[in-house]
Formats: sequence, structure tokens, C-alpha cells
Amino acid sequence: MSLNTLIAFLLAFGLFIFAIVSQTNNYLIFVDPFSFVMVIGGTLAATFLGQEYRYVMLALRSIFSMFAVYRAGRNILNQDVGRLIQWGYLAQQKGLIGLEAEVKKVQGDEFLSFGVENLLSGYTGEELRETLEITADKTFERNLVPANILKGMGATAPAFGMIGTLVGLIIMLSSLGADPKDLGIGLAVALNTTLYGVLFARLILIPAASKLTQRQQIQRFRHELITEGLVMLAERRSPRYIADRMNSFLDPNIRFDIDKQAK
Repeated sequence: MSLNTLIAFLLAFGLFIFAIVSQTNNYLIFVDPFSFVMVIGGTLAATFLGQEYRYVMLALRSIFSMFAVYRAGRNILNQDVGRLIQWGYLAQQKGLIGLEAEVKKVQGDEFLSFGVENLLSGYTGEELRETLEITADKTFERNLVPANILKGMGATAPAFGMIGTLVGLIIMLSSLGADPKDLGIGLAVALNTTLYGVLFARLILIPAASKLTQRQQIQRFRHELITEGLVMLAERRSPRYIADRMNSFLDPNIRFDIDKQAK
């Protein structure tokens, strides 16, 4: 679990709870099952109406994934560069056929495995680049669908919060002849739906969509880096050239030091 994400999540809700506790003793006024059902149920219903079931379920599961530790961070980019430089030395000694054993070592990495298989098929550098760029683009688009659904849900939740508030106000105004004290209570309950809608959108849906999008962008960048390295292997470039070209993609702090490796 990502400790930073968990702390940020608890802090955000903690500030909300602190604001309530510090201003009133009537905590139960913020608990309203009708408001909860209106916001959550309405948002889910509208989403399922507008999106395919499979992708909505993927989006909902991805909410929990934002608390997971993301493995494909900065360090893995340095490792990718080092691996491709090592393959460059291997290709110099044995030719591309010498990389056949490497396919089994990267079976868990679908993009890299696919790229090496295409490299060993004998494609030219340009043919390989075209294939891998298409694969990277379509993978990015496909993986971004859940994030886009969450963004849509983030826009829908406050709308249903407002709908619930309007329903509550209509009911409240229809009983203006009753005890005036009940109007304040009714208004507070009606506003809960707006509160729930904003909280659900701003503390759960939109942050989850943003984090998922950022992770896919990192993955897309990694695929571009791997594509560049494999294309250079196909073009029989030297390990030094591969290192310099791939390091140009990276932040100076995580560039691979080929001279250090050679020692």
C-alpha cells in the first residue's frame, strides 16, 4: 500500500471531520441515508447508462488501485536502459540471435517481451518503430478508458448532489405552513446531498482518475524509451550510442552510467 496516498486521503477526510467537530455538537445532522443513496446511486446509475459494464467495473476497481504502490517508477527506467545496453553488448558478440534467451526473462513485461519478439523476427528499425509505436499508443488509449470514466463520474456526482438538494428544497417549501423550526433542519438535510457529491468527486473520483492518468503517462513514456532502445538494436547501433541516446530521455539524476558498468 502507498503510505503517502493513504496519509493524504486520511488527512483530507480528517480536515473535513475536524471542521465539523470544531463547529457543532450535532454530528448526526451530517449523516443522511437519502443523500448518500442519491449521490452514489445516481452517479453509478448514470455511469452504467452511458458506459459499457466491463469498463465501468474496471474504473471502480481502479479506485482502490490508487492506494497500491506503483512499481514502474523512476528507477525502472534506469534499469531498462541498463538492460538494453547489455543487450547491445550481447548483440555485438553473438548477433541478435543471442537475445533469444532474453525473451524468457522478460515474459512478465508484455510490451518489452512483444518488442523483443518483433526484434528477433528480423524487422528493420523503421518497421519495428512503427509496430511498437502503434502498440504503445493503443495500449495507452485502452488503459486510459477507466480514468476517463472516473473523470466523468467526478463531474456527475456533484450534479446528483444538486438534484438531491433541489428535491429536499421542494419538499421543504411544500410544508412552509408547518413549524418554522423544521425549515432549518430540512434545509440542512437537503444541503447534505451537495456536500456528499462534492466530497465523493473531489476526494475519491477525481484524485483516482488523476493518479491513474499519471501512471499511464509514465508507462507510455517507458514504452517510448524501450521502443527507442529496441530500434537501435535492430539498427546494430553500438552500446555507447544506445546509452547516450536513451539517457537523453531521462532526468540527469537517473541516467545510466555506462562507464561505471564497464569498470
